[in-house]
Amino acid sequence: MFKQLQEKKKTIAVVGLGYVGLPVALAFARKFRVIGFDINQGRIAMMQAGQDPSHELPPDAFEGADIRFTSDPEDLKQAHFFVVAVPTDVDAHKVPDLTPLKKASASVGRALKRGDYVIYESTVYPGCTEEDCLPILEEESGLKGVKDFKVGYSPERISPGDKTRGITDILKIVSGCDEESLENIASVYGQIIKPGVYKAPTIKVAEAAKVIENTQRDLNISLVNELSIIFDRMDIDTKEVLAAAGTKWNFLPYTPGLVGGHCIGVDPYYLMHKSKQLGYDPEVILSGRRVNDGMPAFIAKRLVQMMIQKGKNLSTSKVLVLGITFKENVADIRNSKVVDVVRELMDYSVHVHIHDPHASPNEVAHVYKMTLQDEISTGYDAVLVAVAHREFQNLDHAFFTKIMKENPILLDIKGIYDRKLMNGTLTYWRL
Repeated sequence: MFKQLQEKKKTIAVVGLGYVGLPVALAFARKFRVIGFDINQGRIAMMQAGQDPSHELPPDAFEGADIRFTSDPEDLKQAHFFVVAVPTDVDAHKVPDLTPLKKASASVGRALKRGDYVIYESTVYPGCTEEDCLPILEEESGLKGVKDFKVGYSPERISPGDKTRGITDILKIVSGCDEESLENIASVYGQIIKPGVYKAPTIKVAEAAKVIENTQRDLNISLVNELSIIFDRMDIDTKEVLAAAGTKWNFLPYTPGLVGGHCIGVDPYYLMHKSKQLGYDPEVILSGRRVNDGMPAFIAKRLVQMMIQKGKNLSTSKVLVLGITFKENVADIRNSKVVDVVRELMDYSVHVHIHDPHASPNEVAHVYKMTLQDEISTGYDAVLVAVAHREFQNLDHAFFTKIMKENPILLDIKGIYDRKLMNGTLTYWRL
């Protein structure tokens, strides 16, 4: 397989061209012939014009790439090495939603031929590739996995907004259904990954490795979030405590904040789901999720308390929220916990304005039914800086007091400002 791909006698198809799939497809297209497939025709049209719909990659990332973008499932039949990189989310009840993954598997299954490979990059629980996806591939193709075609798993390791470490700069885990598939998959990915690949012994090990990466981060952040709640009651600055504790060499540098996005706030639920299926209710993981999911309500309540203490009438008050994306300097609004803060404030009858220079107003309106302000107004009772976008980093005391009424309140969720420079006429608070 590897040799035929290398000689461009066979083709790679990347299914799902979002934050993960498009960088993978373009990286492969530097070495192999690639078909980039996505069901969203609008996104396909943008990519055909050399534009990244996610605004992560520059136009020159498309230059010199041997790739053809399509939304026609029939085109998948021309491929022999399929990489599935569709999103995996949870539903309203925090249960894994495998709908996109199953639909992608069905589309790939209908295009499968003897000798083909299917590699999944979507984050899943251990066992999903072989127990949920493989039967769909077999049913749609009429072929038998391992015997007629190979499957593998290579978890994505892309960090949106990170301009220094792209997909080709991060060591990649690969796995296969047998020794032959592992070697071929490792060889293919080894062509584009500069640090090389790590060969996991089984597909389940690779799946588990991915899902615990973000579970570990989730738990560490939940600890400092809980500490910030405790220290707030003690009138102690959490950032100052962490700076002091960080002077020890083995203290982990985690900071409190809102935990959203498509990874940290989602992946632990996949592990919990599988664990419960096997009869074990995870306690530590669930506890961490509960703390992090509760942070929007804590922040909104804290702001409301401060506003009441300053004699402000909630029903006539106006609050500016700066940032709605899940992370700084990205356009991704998926699973944004800032939205939860806004909704909590609205439940208190507070009038909220939202400004974000990175988010798409149309996407925010479509997904969350909220309106972004093009320009920052004045007359605010409080400002909540929710995301540490570069555009907000250098805002100063004079800026905030200029756009706010008397008794102004500033909530700095990410702790990006110097407390000493913000004190005075401005009431300053941070996690």
